[in-house]
Amino acid sequence: MDMKKRIHLELRNRTPSDVKELVLDNCRSNEGKIEGLTDEFEELEFLSTINVGLTSVANLPKLNKLKKLELSDNRISGGLEVLSEKCPNLTHLNLSGNKIKDLSTIEPLKLESLKSLDLFNCEVTNLNDYRDNVFKLLPQLTYLDGYDKDDKEAPDSDAEAYVEGLDDDDDDEDDDEVDEEEDDEDAAPGEDDEEDGEDDDEDEDGEEGEEGEEEDDVSGEEEEEEELNDGEVDDEDEEEEERGQKRKRELDEEGEEGEEDD
Repeated sequence: MDMKKRIHLELRNRTPSDVKELVLDNCRSNEGKIEGLTDEFEELEFLSTINVGLTSVANLPKLNKLKKLELSDNRISGGLEVLSEKCPNLTHLNLSGNKIKDLSTIEPLKLESLKSLDLFNCEVTNLNDYRDNVFKLLPQLTYLDGYDKDDKEAPDSDAEAYVEGLDDDDDDEDDDEVDEEEDDEDAAPGEDDEEDGEDDDEDEDGEEGEEGEEEDDVSGEEEEEEELNDGEVDDEDEEEEERGQKRKRELDEEGEEGEEDD
């Protein structure tokens, strides 16, 4: 895909003035030159044209707000003086993997705002005292190839932001998990109360059932005792009646004997 078409796709129905970041990596430049990029991209802060076959940055439009420019893995060998004019506020420039062979090629990069310069895999890095000479040539630089003058590594702001974003996501997930655990804990007492209530109901029902059975047993025993008592009373009445009849017969017999004697 050529660079002009790629820029059209990257706009995604936006106007050039709405774009702050533009990535054109791995598309095709027009005869080694930038094509389709105009000064209408006045808000552009980040431009990446990695591996697009550039041999020159002469066609770069004026981008006053551009801060980071990625030009790695191209075939640029000179002509960097235009960057001071076209990108006066540039802070990060990556020229790794280009055909930069000597210090005179980067000498025009005297932008006051330029703090970080990368020249990995360029022949110039093979020169004696390369790092010391570059820091002398461009004293405004803070980092060269990712390290300062004291060989302290530069912080990767993009990576840090990415990590912070991941940390924020993890914190959100932890908060969600804590909320879920709290919800579970809040719900648990209710469940326990329901279970306790069911157990209490069962216990009460069981106690009522036992009491009912005991009452039934007592009633049954009382009825049996009453029946037995009634039975004993009936037996005694019958015995007394028999005894009375027997006594009456004896008296009758004695009366008959007395009449005979007379």
